[in-house]
Amino acid sequence: MRVPKLDYLPRKPRHPKRHKLGLIGCGGIAQYHLTAAKSLGVEVVALADVNRAAAESRRDEFYPQADVYTDHRELLARDDITVVDIATHTAIRPGQTREALLAGKHVLSQKPFVADLHEGRRLATLAKRKGLKLGVNQNGRWAPQFAALLAAVRQGMLGDIHTLDMSLAWDHTWCRGTKFAELHHLILSDFAIHWFDIVANVFDGRKARSVFAITAYAPKQDMKPPMLANAVVNYGDGLATLAFSAYQSLAPQEYLCCVGSKGTLRGTANVANLTELELTTQRGTVKIPLTGKWFPDGFRGTLGEFLRAIEEDREPSISATNNLRSLELCFAALASADTGQPVKPGQVKTARL
Repeated sequence: MRVPKLDYLPRKPRHPKRHKLGLIGCGGIAQYHLTAAKSLGVEVVALADVNRAAAESRRDEFYPQADVYTDHRELLARDDITVVDIATHTAIRPGQTREALLAGKHVLSQKPFVADLHEGRRLATLAKRKGLKLGVNQNGRWAPQFAALLAAVRQGMLGDIHTLDMSLAWDHTWCRGTKFAELHHLILSDFAIHWFDIVANVFDGRKARSVFAITAYAPKQDMKPPMLANAVVNYGDGLATLAFSAYQSLAPQEYLCCVGSKGTLRGTANVANLTELELTTQRGTVKIPLTGKWFPDGFRGTLGEFLRAIEEDREPSISATNNLRSLELCFAALASADTGQPVKPGQVKTARL
């Protein structure tokens, strides 16, 4: 059995010099946004952050000729900026997204997109009315293992999807003492949003009936949010199961297995370090080598796809409208974990992230 060709690698914009980017938010994640832009040959002409030193530090490292602002509105007032990448916190990002759209800019938003589905739909409607693209940086879609999985599903290699199982064991205590550790559901919201996004896209075109999620504290855990979590997404004619063990794991491991009517795709390795997947069909079993890493390919993939969508005047695969399906699953999981009951996706409009 030959190794199948999967179209999963990040794509570059056709005309990188046509895009002039402005970055709002220069915290820790900004380095990956800027690394992606630089690798694609895209110019970032301005950076904004309330902490001027943070913006200047990013500028000096990546784009020494860029301008720096402490008021993002000054960045939005520039006529030369066509695309705004917003990497601030969820609490303030939707308002900045709205301002950017009203200023006539295409917007790529960091995830989670919004904490209110109504607000997300209003922003998507505004972008459409203004003739602008609004995307969400769901960079996990270009992690090699997920990108290859999604490509296999798109290309029909697995047939009709029956089940998708994904589990992780790793140490997420690095965030102890940070703002992340104050989140109500650190694992199911900020982290698992990537996995809910993969579920929504593997089962694309099918409506989930319910999500059931549970969380727990590890023995002697000294962090506020529960660090152990499971979730089951019920499609009626298919199931997705997610398992997260995030407290001081001594043997980091990631596992995925997607079973369809025509084939099974599975893989296991250190977290975010899968180097191959195994595909089994009636013709036999074959190993599919993977190229790349989640960091930085995930960010290169999202930015490249977003800029290509602008160039081709089409809806980005990471559009705000597309992302709302993933948020429906995530919000339902959060509500289920709090109530102990299954929740229908879309029923819960707001989330306590």
